[in-house]
Amino acid sequence: MNFITKLFTKEKKLKVDFCEKNLNRFLPDELQNEYSAFLGKKNIEYKEYHCQSRCEECKISPYAIVNGEFIVAQDSAQLLEKLKHLEVDKK
Repeated sequence: MNFITKLFTKEKKLKVDFCEKNLNRFLPDELQNEYSAFLGKKNIEYKEYHCQSRCEECKISPYAIVNGEFIVAQDSAQLLEKLKHLEVDKK
């Protein structure tokens, strides 16, 4: 991509919504720094909600809603990998 195209191309943001209760339930302390680094990127926009009214899913496994799409994983490490993969796909 040439310089002019890069200059005027807006980077697409990845909008990630989390349930606070789900994060508290499934996000271990050892992964918090990795999540913080990922969520701190300029093309990532995230928000934590107290509850997203997805109680059945919330009790079973970690999840996020990414650009309106429900993303679920077996554990928080796998969820982070899925989020990173989606970020790459949005570029």
